[in-house]
Amino acid sequence: MRSEIYEVVGGNGPASGAWQVAHNGKAGMDYSTKEAAFEAAVAAASLAIRDGAEVSIVVQGSAEAGRPTRDLADLT
Repeated sequence: MRSEIYEVVGGNGPASGAWQVAHNGKAGMDYSTKEAAFEAAVAAASLAIRDGAEVSIVVQGSAEAGRPTRDLADLT
């Protein structure tokens, strides 16, 4: 079974305000809000589930909450 990982990243660093959905580590298109990026990730994940894939969706927490974050520059 193939595994698909969708990760909502961004919103901090030099690209502040831009959010992306990384799919298996590769950056996707920009979204203006974290929520919009999440909705896009869920839509893509739904299609992958229909095709029989195992799916993970990861949404980073905020830096203010003391959680590590990833910037868009971290993506390949």
